[in-house]
Amino acid sequence: MKNLQIWLAQTRANFLLLAVFLVAIGLGYAALYQPQMFNWWHAVLIMIGTIVAHISVNLFNELSDYQTKIDFKTERTPFSGGSGMMVQGLTTPSQVRFAAYLTLSVSAAIGVYFTLVSHWSIAVISIIGGIAIVFYTNTLAKMLLGELFAGLALGSLVVLGAFIAMIGTPGQALSQMVPPEVWLITIPPGILTALLLLLNEFPDVEADRSGGRKHLVIKYGKKTSARLYTAGMLATFAVIIMLPLIGISSFWLYLALLPLPVALKACQITLQHGDDMQKLLPALGMNVMVVLATDLLIAVSVFIQL
Repeated sequence: MKNLQIWLAQTRANFLLLAVFLVAIGLGYAALYQPQMFNWWHAVLIMIGTIVAHISVNLFNELSDYQTKIDFKTERTPFSGGSGMMVQGLTTPSQVRFAAYLTLSVSAAIGVYFTLVSHWSIAVISIIGGIAIVFYTNTLAKMLLGELFAGLALGSLVVLGAFIAMIGTPGQALSQMVPPEVWLITIPPGILTALLLLLNEFPDVEADRSGGRKHLVIKYGKKTSARLYTAGMLATFAVIIMLPLIGISSFWLYLALLPLPVALKACQITLQHGDDMQKLLPALGMNVMVVLATDLLIAVSVFIQL
């Protein structure tokens, strides 16, 4: 039981709900548009592949933070800063490295399967995801690309990939397979995942800088990054409001507006107290809650229509 608790912390299992909710959105739209194509075995396999991919990127991130000594300088919060398991000597770098490549391999194998039985575009999505997993911390996060790839690989492309993997057939034209609603509904989850990462970077700026990272908060400072965070949050809910108004989505999508007051409060705190980590801490928790709740409610709004 103790080992299980250690590895749950090492893999940051408390954040894996994000993968579950993103897949649920894609599966919901697959069931809505092509109910005759819905396969429960495939749904389970898609969920497993996405969760182990999320675990893999978390482990590669933990390993990099340890090797670059970021882990030894980070002020950990319940929402940021990593697990600290290797720093405490509860796991070793070799164990974490093995687990990272094992989960990456499982995810890749599932991606190959769906490339063969579903659609070639799954290979493209899998490759982008693999690049994000392996190179996120050591390369992308040093090139101002970390937030972008996080939003794509653990946001928009998860929703799109789950949809295509479920209903796609080999040789089918991508433009005919994916309706406009599905393309557009991938935008809010993508922005939200990027914002989750962006705000969690605030407490880690000095530690990240010492480890050679160059993300948006380091490049532009906390004040500008707070404005970027707020703009991203407003854009997210603007898309959700717009889609039913222009006749693309059902008005059930407005269930996803329920977290909006919490989102606005998180923005207010970030704008006012971005430089004060103690006062910013509640916004970190609100941010996690908004991301998870919004993604979940988008999925719920789809399943209600089935």
